[in-house]
Amino acid sequence: MKYPQPTFRVMGDRSLLVELGDRISREVNLRVRMLYYALLDRNIGGIVELIPSYATLLVIFDPLRISLAALKTVTARLTETADPSRIPEPRTVRIPVVYGGDFGPDLPWLAEFHHLTPDEVIGYHTATTYHVYMIGFTPGFPYMGEVPVEIATPRRDSPRTKVPQGSVGIAQRQTGIYPVASPGGWQIIGRSPIRLFDPVLRPPTALEIGDAVHFYPIDREAYASWQP
Repeated sequence: MKYPQPTFRVMGDRSLLVELGDRISREVNLRVRMLYYALLDRNIGGIVELIPSYATLLVIFDPLRISLAALKTVTARLTETADPSRIPEPRTVRIPVVYGGDFGPDLPWLAEFHHLTPDEVIGYHTATTYHVYMIGFTPGFPYMGEVPVEIATPRRDSPRTKVPQGSVGIAQRQTGIYPVASPGGWQIIGRSPIRLFDPVLRPPTALEIGDAVHFYPIDREAYASWQP
């Protein structure tokens, strides 16, 4: 649900969480992005960092430069007046994936769970254009949605201690890509050769909030020879 007015939660003495809704929704996420870019455009003194999420925006601020009351006031005003035309035009990004095998160890189980074949799961996953709702968990990890209901799947009961870099997973109606090797509990159905995070680049992430992502299958030979 989209909140008619923003809800504020104080997160310590330097952070304010602005809540604009309570569920995964492109409408709510649009409001988050509108507020995010409105605050960036204003370049308000005292705001240190902005961290957008599905339905919230975390504002990290310097209380010696801007008071909590002033921050709430300007944020509430911008929530109502933010101009959607200020949001950058979304990019469409095609992501190659090797599905199944040791690159996608959960694909057979996921297919059986939904009474589908692995090829049918791949078909559903590649037929959808996904919206990047947020970047988080690890640097460059894109949370994308929504996965077709036919392949929406709960997380694993027991998370893996190490998921390889580039792994493509499903959790409920989300899909994502692990930018670095890390623990994780998503159902892994494939692996992509693209590099999602490079701290030297500006921006350092290959995907950004608002981007549209389309997955397409490749074979292992193409994966091994992939050039960015």
